[in-house]
Amino acid sequence: MKPVTALIADDEPLLRERLRSHLAQLWPELQLVADARNGPETLELFDQHQPDIVFLDIHMPGMNGIDAARAMGRRAHIVFVTAYEQYAVQAFEQGAIDYLIKPIDSARLADTVQRLRTRNQASGALDAVLQQLAQHVPPRAWLQWIKASVGNSVRLIPVDQVHFLRAEEKYTLVAWEEGEALIRKTIRELSEELDPARFVQTHRAVIVNLACVREVVRGLNETAELHLRGRPETLPVSRNYLHHFRQM
Repeated sequence: MKPVTALIADDEPLLRERLRSHLAQLWPELQLVADARNGPETLELFDQHQPDIVFLDIHMPGMNGIDAARAMGRRAHIVFVTAYEQYAVQAFEQGAIDYLIKPIDSARLADTVQRLRTRNQASGALDAVLQQLAQHVPPRAWLQWIKASVGNSVRLIPVDQVHFLRAEEKYTLVAWEEGEALIRKTIRELSEELDPARFVQTHRAVIVNLACVREVVRGLNETAELHLRGRPETLPVSRNYLHHFRQM
């Protein structure tokens, strides 16, 4: 069975060490893979180690824990650890398993550990069922062609040739090797139909073909800009989608 892994993110070294010590006593099998000291480092280590659980402080330099959890999405079980009770509602809106108040009480942490164990066991059982089902389900057919009106004709654009898609008022602009066209499908619809291994959303209004990315330029406030091969446009990467490019 795959070991359960966890990341601790807190800007106070003493609190990180205390939490690590408590967890070692309460859950000896848990593998603590890394400690993070601030928001950006949290996301970097999260992408590197892909832990099952993140113990996440809310007040950290660079990026607060709420924004960090938002960037992680639902890719891990989140336990918020903070001195401030007023953030509880926001924490649970981000899918938190629990919300611990500093200084951490051992009995309260034991409840959290039990909750995590139960959730992890349920996830493991579900994964086993899904693996069995996947053997009998044909692979998903991702979108291969995009229909677009070009002048008085309808053009079938091969998805392989698409550089990026960008929302423009009531339409979506498709930029591909031979030109540009407008379609009525929304970015949200396209994000569900395109192969996520090849196309990623970088902004609420933009999807880009990863094969066309030439350079990623980091900006302020955990944002970035994309430069594509053979095209003059600069495409935005917002904070919520920057994790796609941390290894580039």
